[in-house]
Amino acid sequence: MARQGKKSRNGEFWALALERAHLGVWDWDIANGSCFYSPTWWRMLGYEEGELVDTADLWLRLTHPDDRERALASGNAHIAGQTEAIETELRLKHKLGHWVWVLDRGGIVERDTDGRPLRLMGVQTDISKQKAAEAELEQVNVRFRLALAASGTGIWHHDIATSKSYWDARTRDIFGLVADTDEVTADLWHTFLHPDDREATEQAHLPTPGSDAVTASQYRIIRRDGVVRHVESLVRFIASAGAAGQVLGTVRDITEDKLREQELAYAARHDALTGLWNRSAFDRLLADHIATGVPLAVFYVDLDYFKALNDFAGHAAGDLALMSVAAGIVRCLPPSAHAARLGGDEFALLVPHCDAAQAERLAGGILTAVRGADLGLAATARRLAASIGIAIVNDRATTVADALACADDACYAAKAAGRDRFAVFSAEANSGGLNAARLAADTVDAMEDGRLKLFGQEIHRLGRPWQENRHVEVLARLVGRNGKLIPPGEFIPAAERFGIAARLDRWIIRTALSLHGAALRSGALTLGFNLSAQTLSDPGLWNFVDSIIEQTGAPHSGIGFEITETAAVTNFDAAETFVRKARERRCKVSLDDFGAGMSSFEYLRRFPVDAIKIDGSFIEHIAESRFDREIVSAISGIARSVGCAVVAEKIEEPETLGILQAMGVDFGQGFLLHRPEPLEQIVARATGPASRAPARKAS
Repeated sequence: MARQGKKSRNGEFWALALERAHLGVWDWDIANGSCFYSPTWWRMLGYEEGELVDTADLWLRLTHPDDRERALASGNAHIAGQTEAIETELRLKHKLGHWVWVLDRGGIVERDTDGRPLRLMGVQTDISKQKAAEAELEQVNVRFRLALAASGTGIWHHDIATSKSYWDARTRDIFGLVADTDEVTADLWHTFLHPDDREATEQAHLPTPGSDAVTASQYRIIRRDGVVRHVESLVRFIASAGAAGQVLGTVRDITEDKLREQELAYAARHDALTGLWNRSAFDRLLADHIATGVPLAVFYVDLDYFKALNDFAGHAAGDLALMSVAAGIVRCLPPSAHAARLGGDEFALLVPHCDAAQAERLAGGILTAVRGADLGLAATARRLAASIGIAIVNDRATTVADALACADDACYAAKAAGRDRFAVFSAEANSGGLNAARLAADTVDAMEDGRLKLFGQEIHRLGRPWQENRHVEVLARLVGRNGKLIPPGEFIPAAERFGIAARLDRWIIRTALSLHGAALRSGALTLGFNLSAQTLSDPGLWNFVDSIIEQTGAPHSGIGFEITETAAVTNFDAAETFVRKARERRCKVSLDDFGAGMSSFEYLRRFPVDAIKIDGSFIEHIAESRFDREIVSAISGIARSVGCAVVAEKIEEPETLGILQAMGVDFGQGFLLHRPEPLEQIVARATGPASRAPARKAS
């Protein structure tokens, strides 16, 4: 269309302009009460022109009930001269039944000689899309505000040009600021900063203009009431057209998170019962001190008679004694020293700038403190002492394992000399002083290079063939680098001393089930595993066992576990939890070394085990000892009455078996007959053709 000149802008031109702008025009003649609506107004609502009765209140009849009062008030206020124009938003009903949002703008265009309004005109614009967008934005804002409220996050911004700052209510609450408005003075924030954090925090809150990077920082504030809080801020620069821009930020109180982090960090480094360092933290401290080259003394403290106290007075008394001993040890040490509980009743100490004479004086004080430990009600009947080993370290090349091994060997020397004393490590007197540490390290290597071998020991029912029982106790044997077998009595205590017993147990379980899971699935045999105190206390034990079972397909019911009194004493709660979870999975549980401690029958009462293994000390001398025969008979009778199987160990001679049979003891369950042999040989017999033939009876 050719561009029209000024004089040619006639009615057709304005009609076209209204059409293109989607504007509906209304013209209200107050004098005669009529109201004109343009064709574009009708089409905006889906009607043909004149389709509805054209009355002055037609628009009001089409207005949403919730908007009528507001729309009338806007017009009346303008007619009364209170406003310059009519401007309001309202909803009009479309012919199809939905509501159309419109922006209504207009005003008086004609008055009489007295100034009274005669005629009003205006336009209505369809703003439905805008209102829908606003509704969606409000939903987003509601979710955003809800997320901020849930996260405890405050919002603030600083206008660079005006140097004004604005804090929302949450920000003011975090800083403990009581104010009715969002605006705060520009320098107010700086007055809250902790002096030690001020410089770095102020720098982090100066983002580079033009950058859209977000800067995160954590810092401390000191509120007006003196309370120190930890906060976290996210800050970025926001550009503004024609202005210097703004700094926009969030703030969140993370004090509770920081406290939890500190608690977790403390728990990761400290023994829960005594508050001393734990083994891993002590190892790191010892390594750091050795690296400085400063002479230091390492103490290995092993309590004497603690197990007897635990058996006599119970675990609560044992815990009280351990806490009292720990406190007594700390009181004896200089401020620069460190003390740790390695586990059970064993402690380790390191004292910098300490020679042998000073170490001996400290050891004497520690012995006195242990003797005077608070034993509660057990103090009248029991006593406590300690054996202490001392190693002087002044060589940077010394490893943590070597330092502890030397102190450990000296501790053994103190025990051998009668307990309740100390001994200082001497390289000349202990030519094999590092054997324990090296043996522990060699055990770890053997797991990887194939020198750790699985053995088994068949458990036979009394007078019945093994095929009726098919249970095997899994054992481990270490092959030395010279090819000779190292007795378990040597490498297993070393593994326990140096914290690798749990790793050893896991290796045995994983290897046995991986190699022989198929035999267990077929029912050819069942396997029993001995667990150390370290494994029993491992919170991830059952996750590991379940994972291996899932991988190998070995049934839970084909697996048994043996726990000793020593392991149970170390962590009674862990033992109870272990037995409960084993029973839930239908795994068998046996109590090993039964009768060796004073709490044996207490454990039998507390733990719903499937079997007990009478300690071999009552079996190996049964031919000569009437006392042992009576003990075995009594244990067998009690176990039978509570439904427990009974296993006797150390039956290596036919004479011993004959005496048990002559006693008429109703074992009925089993005994260990054969000496250990490679596990693969036992499995081969159990799964081979010969396994279906009658086996020789255990007689």
